[in-house]
Amino acid sequence: MADFVDQVVLHIKAGDGGNGCASVHREKFKPLGGPDGGNGGRGGAVILEVDPNTSTLLEYHHRPHRKADNGKQGQGSNRDGANGGDVIIPVPNGTVVKDAATGEVIVDLVGVGTRYVIAEGGYGGLGNAALASTKRKAPGFALLGEPGDALDVMLELKSVADVALVGFPSAGKSSLIAALSAARPKIADYPFTTLIPNLGVVTAGETVFTVADVPGLIPGASQGKGLGHEFLRHVERCDMLVHVIDCATMEPGRDPITDYQVIEAELEAYGKLEDRPRIVVLNKADVPDARELAELVRGEFEERGLKVFTVSAATHDGLRELTFAMGEWVAAARAAKPIEEPTRLVLRPKQLGEAGFKVRRVNDNLFQVTGEKPERWIRQTDFTNDEAVGYLADRLERLGVEEQLVKAGATAGAEVVIGSMEGGYVFDWQPTLNAESVRQGPRGSDNRFG
Repeated sequence: MADFVDQVVLHIKAGDGGNGCASVHREKFKPLGGPDGGNGGRGGAVILEVDPNTSTLLEYHHRPHRKADNGKQGQGSNRDGANGGDVIIPVPNGTVVKDAATGEVIVDLVGVGTRYVIAEGGYGGLGNAALASTKRKAPGFALLGEPGDALDVMLELKSVADVALVGFPSAGKSSLIAALSAARPKIADYPFTTLIPNLGVVTAGETVFTVADVPGLIPGASQGKGLGHEFLRHVERCDMLVHVIDCATMEPGRDPITDYQVIEAELEAYGKLEDRPRIVVLNKADVPDARELAELVRGEFEERGLKVFTVSAATHDGLRELTFAMGEWVAAARAAKPIEEPTRLVLRPKQLGEAGFKVRRVNDNLFQVTGEKPERWIRQTDFTNDEAVGYLADRLERLGVEEQLVKAGATAGAEVVIGSMEGGYVFDWQPTLNAESVRQGPRGSDNRFG
């Protein structure tokens, strides 16, 4: 069973808003005391939050569905329904949230405490007490609660480590991180021992930093070959790259210089890593031939401006010098960077027309109305109640929808769709009277539908 998951698809559903209540106040000697129906409660939201105690996405791999509570229905005596409880989803620092269908990045969550509302709960419907007015003294209807947002998102973890160990499979990265820290990764002498990134905490004097052992890269990794493409993203946020080179390999065509050039080519092809400082670690110096080879190639690496360390993860030879060198780099990088703060989230409302809606002529007898207000009003309307439908017609008329339909060429009996062409509400349009001239019938009815 895998104990590390760095990419999952999460199915999210915010809570629906509760329906408003249509109620009439009653007490002794006051049989019709006026409307007193309360509003419905708002549905709960689904919130992503960066949690320092969460390191993988394993839980969401096993339980990918998350749903917030619905709002409660309003009640008589002006009692509003309770709001639904929010659902908070803890995620690791460095989680990128994408739209599962399009791959578009929604938000990049960096910084402990960062919060993002990924799905808004639906608004509760108004009760008939809130709908009462001088022209509609005793509404016999209430508004329905709106459905909460529903979407599928992909959570992708990019490890937030200070140092990344990169190199060929079996170069000794897992052994090195085990020797440097308390991490205990699986170690064996065959390709692709490491199937997941391992994180270790290393102490160098007063500097404490994290080291990521990135699974082995091979030629073509940046194009998806082997395991490298899956895990190169874990290198992006590291401040420093450490090339771990196997000086004891017996594979044909392999040598320290060639290995370095191949891995550098993959990092360059992946991109976004040009500014990271590099050092070279010539590993497995406990093998006599390997130490001799390390001394031969050291000068060539130093000519490239690289700092070189000859070490043995097995005997810990050279690890103290390496540890303090990495600690100095990390301390300098931290001092140069601004203090990390939770991601600043910028809200960008969708742009609408001046009136908040648009009318489009689809063909000679079909028209489409889109916009946040009319689509929301459709969702709030109880179409089994004629008075509620009449109230909707009044709202659309006041918004100017009828006027725009006339300008677009609509005539009585034309087919009008409010919302999307596939799932919108369709009706045969009949121009209504101005709301001020409408004579109301009994509660729950409207003389325009009699």
